[in-house]
Amino acid sequence: MSNLLYDRLFGSHQGEQKPFLIFADGSQQSYDSFLRQTARFANVIQSIGLDVGDRLAAQIEKSAEALALYAACVKSGVIFLPLNTAYTPAEVSYFVGDSGAKLVVADQYFDLAAVASEHGAVLERLNADGSGSFADRAATASDIFATVPRGADDLAAFLYTSGTTGRSKGAMLTQNNLLSNAETLIGEWRFDANDVLLHALPIFHTHGLFVATNIILLAKASMIFLPKFSADMVIDALPKASSMMGVPTFYTRLLDDPRLTPDLTRHMRLFISGSAPLLAETHIQFESRTGHRILERYGMTETNMNTSNPYDGERRAGTVGMALPGVDMKITNPDNGEALADGEIGQIEVRGPNVFVGYWNMPEKTREELREDGFFITGDLGRIDEYGYLQIVGRNKDLIISGGYNIYPKEIELVLDEQPGVLESAVIGAPHPDFGESVIGILVADSGQSVDLDAIEADLGKTLARFKQPRKLVMVESLPRNTMGKVQKNILRDEFGSTFQG
Repeated sequence: MSNLLYDRLFGSHQGEQKPFLIFADGSQQSYDSFLRQTARFANVIQSIGLDVGDRLAAQIEKSAEALALYAACVKSGVIFLPLNTAYTPAEVSYFVGDSGAKLVVADQYFDLAAVASEHGAVLERLNADGSGSFADRAATASDIFATVPRGADDLAAFLYTSGTTGRSKGAMLTQNNLLSNAETLIGEWRFDANDVLLHALPIFHTHGLFVATNIILLAKASMIFLPKFSADMVIDALPKASSMMGVPTFYTRLLDDPRLTPDLTRHMRLFISGSAPLLAETHIQFESRTGHRILERYGMTETNMNTSNPYDGERRAGTVGMALPGVDMKITNPDNGEALADGEIGQIEVRGPNVFVGYWNMPEKTREELREDGFFITGDLGRIDEYGYLQIVGRNKDLIISGGYNIYPKEIELVLDEQPGVLESAVIGAPHPDFGESVIGILVADSGQSVDLDAIEADLGKTLARFKQPRKLVMVESLPRNTMGKVQKNILRDEFGSTFQG
């Protein structure tokens, strides 16, 4: 029996001197060097006492070593649990305790000694510069390691949801979940060995780790591996790249820079955006400035990628495209699960080899969200338009019910975003004594522009039904976002949800 994921992603690269990673300073790491490092890391993991199926939790900064740790887990049959570098020790304690991780690998700056001790886990250090106790162990370890056999249905990783409502859930992802998605996307997005991906994403998230990295490995391509997004570093790297994956914030920041020109991007063949909704205005502006239409797609922690705008064909602003090959998608009534007709708004459900197998230690939650026929209830609301493209209108939990009417925040946000002087907006529901909930619009002004709230209110009266119109408009300097660029409406509800007095 082979190790399906390791053999497909890494197995053919042994001895390959082609660069796998290209760093901001111009230095490189070859595939062969990376795999030798991977083998040393696997030997360290095994020497610490981890067996097949044990969990390794990692809170480490983005680096080549961090990627090698992921590869070493795949090679040794250990389940990889990457953790957001913004998490506090209290949050990490929950993940380590819930997952039963035997080994915690952390950057020296993360104070996790008490966490590891509390849960009986070993703590090793691995820093962004390649130093630390784990790296010291690896320095004297063999660069030969017999890959542990693992199959399609064996678990490869846990990814914990953001936990904005209730406890974070550990999504269990199999080898085939990860591999099948990479195999589909490499074809849909036309990646091959000539590609150089500009990688400025974090790698504790499915976007930067399981999508970007796995595609490059499968395509036998290279990637410019930046430690984080920096407009200067990205602009310096763009002429050397052929493709880029990013979140909307990357593209809005590039649009703020006068150096973004058609000449700068003439070597590029593809810009991809995801993890948060891309404003239609950003889509239009980017095409105007560069001649490139951003390809927007839709994925989740539990599923990797579900849909994509086409590589060839119309990339429709405001949509996330159509279901990927092998993925079934339907829009259903949240109350009874019955399928709805195209054009109607309902909950998005997906089924396919990319869909996770359940939540760790949460069988009841798994049954609530993963149907017996394999369809996963995403919690997102959307509609499929007459051309077959999916438009996401919000999260089910963000739905506002006022006076018995369903109000979809995205519909109002699209109107608010078009108002003079408004850069972007977020709409939330606030408790109302008569209607149950009422609408609050939160606005961010475009740089250097003023916003006339009275004029906006008057215009909304011409555009939206009365029950949809915000009862209050609030100006803020910026919207709170998580590390992947998603607006954190739970924070907005905490701050503004109780301010409405009727």
